[in-house]
Amino acid sequence: MEARAIARFVRVSPTKVDRVLRHIRGLPVERAQELLAYSPRPIAKQIGKVLTSAVANATNREPGTSPDQLFVKHAVADAGPTLKRIQPRAQGRAFRILKRMTHITIVVAERAPKAVPGAGPAERAAARGETKPETKPAGRAAKALAAVRRAAAAKPKKPAAKTAPKTAPKGGTGAAKERKERKK
Repeated sequence: MEARAIARFVRVSPTKVDRVLRHIRGLPVERAQELLAYSPRPIAKQIGKVLTSAVANATNREPGTSPDQLFVKHAVADAGPTLKRIQPRAQGRAFRILKRMTHITIVVAERAPKAVPGAGPAERAAARGETKPETKPAGRAAKALAAVRRAAAAKPKKPAAKTAPKTAPKGGTGAAKERKERKK
């Protein structure tokens, strides 16, 4: 069960709102409200109102839901329209002032019941209500590693033949030796 609340056309830039929303995503509602109450940022008060509205929407939609079971599932600050204003500057110039707006959306949902400790990943996912695909395609690195392992298992490596290291003659390379002889 999910419930959402949206505050539209809030006169703050989306980046400033997102700084606060980043702290409450995924938290239980009570903890998120505590963080917003003591946040030094002015927009935290407005975000707290949106969160309270989302909780009220959840409890009105499903009467048996208590705020203790809810958590912040999704919190996003979308850009709204921008008011463009002109600031006069020296020598007849004009600078543009952008007054940004934000749409704040908060979605709260119920926590799934805790899974049995001995259950495997499929049972835990089912308890959370998630469905996962049967097979997961391997990435490039996993495919390359598997190919190398298959090649190593197929062919046993032969020991390399030991050869003496090649060294240049004392007089230098053949071309340098020829040049010295020509000069003489």
